[in-house]
Amino acid sequence: MVNLTGGLDRAGCVLRYADSEGSGDAIVLTHGAGADHHMFDAQFESLAASGQRAVVWDMRAHGESTPNNVPFTAELALQDLFALVEHLDLTHPVLAGHSLGGNLSQALVRSQPQRFGALVVMDSTWNTGPLTKTERFLLKLAAPALSIIPARSLPALMARASAVTPEARSDATRALSQMTKKQFIEVWKATVLFVDPDPIYRTPIPLCLIRGSHDKTGNIATAMPRWADTEAVTEHVVPGAGHLVTQDAPDAVTAILQSFLATIANAAS
Repeated sequence: MVNLTGGLDRAGCVLRYADSEGSGDAIVLTHGAGADHHMFDAQFESLAASGQRAVVWDMRAHGESTPNNVPFTAELALQDLFALVEHLDLTHPVLAGHSLGGNLSQALVRSQPQRFGALVVMDSTWNTGPLTKTERFLLKLAAPALSIIPARSLPALMARASAVTPEARSDATRALSQMTKKQFIEVWKATVLFVDPDPIYRTPIPLCLIRGSHDKTGNIATAMPRWADTEAVTEHVVPGAGHLVTQDAPDAVTAILQSFLATIANAAS
């Protein structure tokens, strides 16, 4: 398991992170809502072993980045990610995010594209993609639906919905159990705010999309293929994996990341 050895003081919270300090531009791995950095243990260790500089961290109110003494908001989470990039003096890092981490990474690239080298989005909805009336309705319904689930049942229920393998479900239950129900719903509400349709926008840097074939979370299974078609990139669909693709199929995801990083490195040389 990857240990977080660094700390960054931020408003109401100390953000905990690990930096492999390898050579070249870094890849910053940002976890999803209710998860923590351990969802990237396999990827971090493999990338670091290959000499790639890799960074993982726990978002405020998640994992080791607790206590968080201020409300979790979309804007604050976005500022946290950028502050971490600045703190580590990363020049043109690759931002790689899962679910909420993917929403954060998309938003940061959209606001400051010149600052980043590439974008990897894993099992996350398309921030700027079009939404049907049904998708808009379900998006608004998500937080109220979560609020009626008993707190004691929420971690295991979300884990079953997010992962396929027993190992991934067990770790998801562990991570989710670190948060109160109120905190999780607060984070979920912030996630929704990243959805901001813009039919003209296109990702201005190299883009890699990864999705578990069994992901039934929100509109990801329909939005990601549309996104790939719109931007003319490959959607890497990982067989037999659910929403927690990095843990259901760690080796497959690591191979996709390594191949993408090699491709953009070759293009830059």
